[in-house]
Amino acid sequence: MKRLIPLALAVIMALTCLAGCKKTDKDTEIILTTPFEENEVFRIENESCFLPEVMVYMRTAQDKYEGLFGPEIWDKDLGDITLADQLKGTVLARLAQIKVMQLLAADYGLTLSPQETALAEKAASAYMDTLSQNEIADMGIDKETVANMYGQYALADRVYREITKDVNPEISDDEARTIKVKHILIKTYVTDLSGNRVPYSSSDKSKAKRRIENIAQKLEEGEDFDDLAGRYNEDKKSTYSFMKGSMPESFENAAFELDNDEVSGIVETEYGYHIIKCISTFDRDETDENKLKIVKERKNEVFNQVYSDYVLTLHSNLNEELWNSLDFTKDSSITTTDFFDIYSLVLGDEEAQDHSDGQ
Repeated sequence: MKRLIPLALAVIMALTCLAGCKKTDKDTEIILTTPFEENEVFRIENESCFLPEVMVYMRTAQDKYEGLFGPEIWDKDLGDITLADQLKGTVLARLAQIKVMQLLAADYGLTLSPQETALAEKAASAYMDTLSQNEIADMGIDKETVANMYGQYALADRVYREITKDVNPEISDDEARTIKVKHILIKTYVTDLSGNRVPYSSSDKSKAKRRIENIAQKLEEGEDFDDLAGRYNEDKKSTYSFMKGSMPESFENAAFELDNDEVSGIVETEYGYHIIKCISTFDRDETDENKLKIVKERKNEVFNQVYSDYVLTLHSNLNEELWNSLDFTKDSSITTTDFFDIYSLVLGDEEAQDHSDGQ
């Protein structure tokens, strides 16, 4: 579901802006929503999210961050916001997105298959088995709640696949191919204290140009490219693998014109002057991987357009009092298992079993 997260920000905006009221089809009429149910954190149309669902997501995120950085991480100041508030926003975004996907599923007439329902039940059992009674009480969950969450997670993925099922463009080898090059860079900028690039003066740029011309002369006289790169290259790395559209245009154009072991002339970019040597013009495995990436990107573009347009039609309501009361403090004895990893493991086991049965 990582591919879906950015668009959930639109849902957060709707939740915070429309908290406490609902706009009808008549532009001038505003009516109050029905009161929140007990432990109801937010509502989008007729889809509600309750406190136990939020707690599962919050505890999963909390344990991951504390495992990496320690419990003191929640005091980290990110400027206008704390890490805790930022992560709460991410939790709200993910859950809001799942709920929106349930509404989309209904519009598309999609429901869980018996196999998907069984998988959700199996994942719920596996998740509950990892928890102590303290952890279960802390989150206020039971197996039925968790199974429903996994079911909604699976249905969201079904919606994505339904919307993008007809996106299968033909990607040519040339469009997807990756080349590998080495280069020598002589910079034409310095970096200030804020990390910004400051261009050289005309005089310093001329000196840089003479340096790269001197290196080009050494190459023409037969000196080894790698040796010269080791002595003169001002980039932190000398080797790059990339496909079209990922490097400065002049660098990319020069690199893709080279054959294996061929060396370019002097190429200027916003970083400085380069001399490029092609190591490999084509890699079959990387090209095939790139084709898959391009297809995914195009599927995401199609889905994102449908999803963002749909979100604009929704009414939502956030229980601000309950939401604001939630934080990442807890009993130190409570350490939950990653909710999403459990599902992935169970799904992987199921797919492996299906493959075995098929043989």
